[in-house]
Amino acid sequence: MAGGDRSSSDAAAAEAELRRGFETLAVDSSPAGVFEVRLNRPAQRNALSPAAFAEIPRAMSLLDRLPTARAVVVSASGPHFCAGIELGGPGNPLAAAPSKGADPVAAAEALRRAILEMQDALTAVERCRKPVIAAVHGACVGGGVDLVAACDIRCCSRDATFVLKEVDMAIVADLGALQRLPRIIGYGNAADLALTGRKITAMEAKEMGLVSRVFDSKKELDAGVAKIAKDIAEKSAWAVMGTKAVLLRSRDVTVEQGLEHVATWNAAMLRSNDLKEAIRAFLEKRKPVFSKL
Repeated sequence: MAGGDRSSSDAAAAEAELRRGFETLAVDSSPAGVFEVRLNRPAQRNALSPAAFAEIPRAMSLLDRLPTARAVVVSASGPHFCAGIELGGPGNPLAAAPSKGADPVAAAEALRRAILEMQDALTAVERCRKPVIAAVHGACVGGGVDLVAACDIRCCSRDATFVLKEVDMAIVADLGALQRLPRIIGYGNAADLALTGRKITAMEAKEMGLVSRVFDSKKELDAGVAKIAKDIAEKSAWAVMGTKAVLLRSRDVTVEQGLEHVATWNAAMLRSNDLKEAIRAFLEKRKPVFSKL
């Protein structure tokens, strides 16, 4: 099968799987190439169940493969964004009691594997090549903070609140907040939130740098984030995906290593047709028409 045929087949398979839908998520798209992945368990305040941890990485993988997906918005149904991990639900490895006579080492290893799988589920948001924008309203608790920390851009409505509750539950936050938040809001702010378990408002989250924009209402948040995503979706997909990849790589290495990485990246990417089109459009004073993925 030729490369183009294989790519078309893969895209068709991804579209078909998205149409089959999800148990805990709702996925919608716009003609602009913006896909909204919405946490869709409002009666449970969008608590992250085992099914959610299975479906989030599946949705992100499908959107990563889908050429028409140029930007992704992570939002939530109902009055709150996310109540954290669903501790009391069936199948939750964190709430399961070890069977009588079970080897404690085996039980510990099983729990470790379960934690790693949940970590991978949220890291899938970060790994998605397409930029992911979080749109947070209402309460964002525990695992919800882990989820938005894995997004590239975070916005919220004025009624949003954020809290890491794990320390009050006698556990250490283990799904990414302790690793990502110090890079986003600084060590001191991350330590403040993680050690005290205190709730912060949207404006304090903005001051810390946890969110970049605060909107007055949920309606304005939805419209504002949709515009941000649409603006990104209209840019060169190769440039957008490359920028995300280099940002993530540079975050975790020295400045020198980050510069070396972007030099290697651009040695290939500066040959793109999109760059030629961008220059022509600038000289001709028109909007560029970028290539499809």
